[in-house]
Amino acid sequence: MVVQENRIGTLLDPFQRFGVHLGLERIKKLLADLGNPHHQVPIIHVTGTNGKGSVCAYLSSILTEAGYRVGRYTSPHLVDWTERIQINEQDIANNALVEILQEIQLAIANNTNNTPSPTQFEVITAAAWVYFARSQVDLAVVEVGLGGRLDATNVKDHSLVSVITSLSKEHWQRLGPILADIAQEKAGIIKANCPIIVGQLPASAKEVVKAKAEELNAPMTIVEPATEVKIAGANQITWANYQDLQYPLPLLGQVQLSNSAIAIATIKALQQQGWIIPELAIQTGMNKTRWRGRLQWTTWNDHPLLVDGAHNPAAAIALRQYVDTLNQPVTWVMGMLSTKDHEDIFEALLKPQDELHLVPVPEHSSATPEELAVLAMQVCPRLQNCQTHQDVFTALDVAIASQPDQDRERVTVLCGSLYLIGSISCLKSDR
Repeated sequence: MVVQENRIGTLLDPFQRFGVHLGLERIKKLLADLGNPHHQVPIIHVTGTNGKGSVCAYLSSILTEAGYRVGRYTSPHLVDWTERIQINEQDIANNALVEILQEIQLAIANNTNNTPSPTQFEVITAAAWVYFARSQVDLAVVEVGLGGRLDATNVKDHSLVSVITSLSKEHWQRLGPILADIAQEKAGIIKANCPIIVGQLPASAKEVVKAKAEELNAPMTIVEPATEVKIAGANQITWANYQDLQYPLPLLGQVQLSNSAIAIATIKALQQQGWIIPELAIQTGMNKTRWRGRLQWTTWNDHPLLVDGAHNPAAAIALRQYVDTLNQPVTWVMGMLSTKDHEDIFEALLKPQDELHLVPVPEHSSATPEELAVLAMQVCPRLQNCQTHQDVFTALDVAIASQPDQDRERVTVLCGSLYLIGSISCLKSDR
């Protein structure tokens, strides 16, 4: 297993040097050289600043429960590359991914048209299309990597349903400085005459998306959040109601009322197209949904640990809202990429009497813990404790060991980057 994982990295690492370059020329040429596998795969195409991974997880679980053969492509991964490509909730086998990547590598080497080399994301995206086509999936749930209009996943002229979950100011350096610019890029996944499901967006962004949908005659549904309901004997599982459909909600946080409603609205759009998805399959599929690394409880040295990516302000707000429901003092263990909005994330998360332990994000362009510590104390001068550490393992050990016995009820939260939380071994098993 480890040998195969290393082979995947060996095959993908050479393409990392080409960085992130939005555009469709390279991916379309690569897919053409591979026989255009994407033409064989009907898709639900999902973009958004936050929530798209959860929505993809709900949709995959529901459609699997309904009896379909369902591909799912998401990014980034937490532990290894195989997580990104799934069929019916099962990761692609290591050897299968290696074989497809070798085939893609050969196709690139045989390119005689002087097309620029594809990026790493384009290569793994092409691998997903190949795998789904050869596995003859009934449909695939495909998550956009960045933006939408020029993202490597945006290579089809038709989608069963397009979805925009949410929109806030992230990746503005690439997508544009204002929300309307970002909305224009996200709206690039809307296809002519294909339904578009939209979550709650800022007014300026909603107008952009609405205009694009009207231009393409794409029926647009704006989704209101579901409402929480009390079910007798539900054993503390949250239940929700959307358009008279009641369903269990296993993923944590108030934001899941919005995300789950978007998923249900997408399922309804499929039903209108003739897909057979019974109510029981929806309820059972929702109940079975798992999405690792997002408001997930695990343990570290037998101590409860809450982990969440929370890599942008909107996600940080959602995390703080959930943590506040616990009514416990908080110890944060955090690391962030250098490109993120550090100040606004701290503004959303930190409160007086919190403790903060800052770490670098391994193997990525990380903000330095020392610089983050200065900023954190400016944002929240009344932090009870603020320390920096060389790695996340030391930080977790210190954060937990430093809690006095009478303060064992303090909640420890690891957050700030999906890459960071994916680096701790306790996430390798689905809890």
